[in-house]
Amino acid sequence: MAYRTRMGRTGAALLVTGLLMVAAPPTGAGAATVPRIDLRVLVVDDGGDAVDAVESELRGTGVPYTVVRLGRPDRPVIDAAFLADTVDGRPRAKYQGVVLPNADPFGAGSAEADALAAYEKTFGVRQVDAYTWAHPGVGLDDTSDGGYAGPLDGVDAAVTPAGKAGPFGYLDGAVEFEDNSPSVSESYGYAGRPREGYTSYLDMPVGADGGRASLIGEYAHDGRRELVVTFAYNRHQRQFRLLARGIVEWLTQGVHLGQSRNYFSVHVDDVFAPDSRWDTELNCTPGDFDCGDGEGAGTTPIRMTAQDALYAAQWQQSAGFTLDMVYNGGAGEAWKAQNGGSDPLTTQLLADRAEYRWVNHTYTHPFLGCVQDTSTVPWQCAKDAAGSTLWMSRAEISAQIRNNHDWAVGKGLTVDRAELVTGEHSGLKTLPQQPADNPNLAGALADNGVKWVASDNSREPVQRAVGGALTVPRHPMNVYYNVGTAAEMTDEYNWIYSSRADGGSGVCETNPGSTCLDEPLDAATGYAAYIAPQEARTALGHVIANDPRPHYVHQSNMAEERLLYPVLDKVLGDYRSLFADNTPVVNPRHRDVGSELARRAAWDKALADGKVTAYRVGTTVTVEAPSGVVAPVTAPEGTRKQLILGTSVFGTAYAGQRSAWTSPEPLQQAITLRLPA
Repeated sequence: MAYRTRMGRTGAALLVTGLLMVAAPPTGAGAATVPRIDLRVLVVDDGGDAVDAVESELRGTGVPYTVVRLGRPDRPVIDAAFLADTVDGRPRAKYQGVVLPNADPFGAGSAEADALAAYEKTFGVRQVDAYTWAHPGVGLDDTSDGGYAGPLDGVDAAVTPAGKAGPFGYLDGAVEFEDNSPSVSESYGYAGRPREGYTSYLDMPVGADGGRASLIGEYAHDGRRELVVTFAYNRHQRQFRLLARGIVEWLTQGVHLGQSRNYFSVHVDDVFAPDSRWDTELNCTPGDFDCGDGEGAGTTPIRMTAQDALYAAQWQQSAGFTLDMVYNGGAGEAWKAQNGGSDPLTTQLLADRAEYRWVNHTYTHPFLGCVQDTSTVPWQCAKDAAGSTLWMSRAEISAQIRNNHDWAVGKGLTVDRAELVTGEHSGLKTLPQQPADNPNLAGALADNGVKWVASDNSREPVQRAVGGALTVPRHPMNVYYNVGTAAEMTDEYNWIYSSRADGGSGVCETNPGSTCLDEPLDAATGYAAYIAPQEARTALGHVIANDPRPHYVHQSNMAEERLLYPVLDKVLGDYRSLFADNTPVVNPRHRDVGSELARRAAWDKALADGKVTAYRVGTTVTVEAPSGVVAPVTAPEGTRKQLILGTSVFGTAYAGQRSAWTSPEPLQQAITLRLPA
């Protein structure tokens, strides 16, 4: 019997070898006519914002690239040897696309310009002119011939039919240029009318005759193709963020390493627990150790009602969006005990339990770091007689995690033991008072099978290990935990962002990362007219930047005047007005965000270490990466992945392409994709 098993394995191995031999590309003299194109982009950088923006998109989506800094005296010369060579008798193009700061950064007739032109013609490699002006040299009339030159703030540009059929098919059409401040010019550009060989992808109205002129388009000439961008931008501006995906897809002809999604998830912290309320007279939050001496103790806490819970479930249905309820079961039980044993809120939320995702937030929301000494402002970590820091114990932390999980299971909630959000992200280092993690935290996480623990992105934007767990950075939303009404929110906002002369705290005057308001916001209109739109704009910026990190708010934001919903409605409404149906918002849960960030970190390291090889030969793409590293790959519809026997559809559809994190199939050494003819 053992002999027959060995023979079976040998036969299978021979069969696999035969299949791989059949699947391999042809070799010999005939094969040399089909070049190898490495999946890497060449970026020629002049230090300007436009190139930086394109580079940030490549880096953020996992596309390998090489940068040549024009201002450096030791930079390599871009010549034929730098651009191409021969591998195993086959011509190799080292770069699949070229990003230049403008149409002619080396000077007309220069040897480097000639080398690039010859390279692009020979291998069919495309070029992006990151920012240039409209002129005949890029296929456009001068702006004086029916075009436009000047500020673009607030301009209503639009994707053309050719753009929708081509690289920008993931957009609905409208691309409004930002106009965040009427006193500052935020973007400048040139719009020109196309000449022969130029196909406009994004244009704007010009003149009084209803004419239009191009802001982005493809210029085909001399056997080459250039994507011409004639407006200034930086990596953060919405107009660039909307167009960035299409720029990369055009440059790489839709085949590249890396992938991008538009992510949005919202964690609602403190569910079942009450939140303290801002005192508009004291300008602080009673209950906080730095808010007077017992003053304001009678301030009513903020807690959702059953009606608020019912509204939340209804809103989710109408919005087509799922919230993550980050819950404190013990705090809810304490509230019920203090209020006659009845709790309609919990009853309603549990009745709608299947409508939400649920994440452990510890049983009673204690501070899990060092023991806090609140006798000073700010607080400090308490010390024992020997001067050693006092910490919450491993047993106490573990009980907080375990008891909350058990409470949820007992109530019929579907929870994942691997997910955790600690109260105030405590237990993790809290600068400046607690410069290190609680040394008992990692063990308590392990005790409870926690793999993903939340951190505050404003403090720790990079994922890191906590023992055997990894952090999941979350974006704080500027809708405060301690307000239930728009007037309270505006009052606290004014206190933080107004100068002392205007009655504020003056923090904005001393904090280098803050800016003071020109004048305090009106209490009646400030939230709806200023704060909510600004916060929605910030959140949407994260969504369209391939950023999977969750945003977090608090249950208080869904209570009383329900301040959260205007922000979410604007984020989702603006998104759906900008993007086509083939590019939906991706709504990942806590663990999925953690996994995405971990995969990205491993991929970035493999690229930095030079351990990834990827290339295209005709319609075959080959990707080799270190064992255990999953590769992100994007390819056109119709792409199939080579299996041991036959092929399968590659990846999932998104934004008109197919993409996935993928690895070799069993018994394979590399990923092999078959592109559509």
